[in-house]
Amino acid sequence: MEALLTSTLVVALAEIGDKTQLLAILLAVQFRKPLAIIAGIFAATIANHFLAALIGSQAAAFLEGDWFRYLIAASFLLMAAWTLIPDKLDEDERPRMRNGAFLTTLITFFLVEMGDKTQVATIALGAQFEQVALVTLGTTVGMMLANVPAVYFGEAVIRRVPLSVVRRLAALLFLALGIWLIAETAGWL
Repeated sequence: MEALLTSTLVVALAEIGDKTQLLAILLAVQFRKPLAIIAGIFAATIANHFLAALIGSQAAAFLEGDWFRYLIAASFLLMAAWTLIPDKLDEDERPRMRNGAFLTTLITFFLVEMGDKTQVATIALGAQFEQVALVTLGTTVGMMLANVPAVYFGEAVIRRVPLSVVRRLAALLFLALGIWLIAETAGWL
């Protein structure tokens, strides 16, 4: 249960103001088909985050030892710093209108999520908990919690949500996870 709840919270906070959330808003404005966009986000996230959690879990199983746990803790600390840097959607990452809303969302979301902080966080969570299904479910729920309102409320949400405050909260969460993992590995807890 800890893997599910932690994964949900980490990704929901990290996703606020992330480029994939900006992409969700852009897709909503372009297509005006919220259910197709949400379905595309869901399918892309399940696929992407399953692979990320699996990689993290397999790395943890293969690379056991305190040094690897310290490496995972360091990745959470780096994620804390990365979360403070605002994302923007690059021109080459903007979706093309050739396909329907679902297919465009599925492909674009999957590709834009590659190497994104939520994918990196999913790898780290997969390594920490070694529970691929729960981490995938949690990170997917976190993505949906952050992106469904963005799809339905678009730019109005972004104008009302203080992104700098949410980024700081997400950074603090990553920082706390990193410190907690260091303390647990060192035997302080």
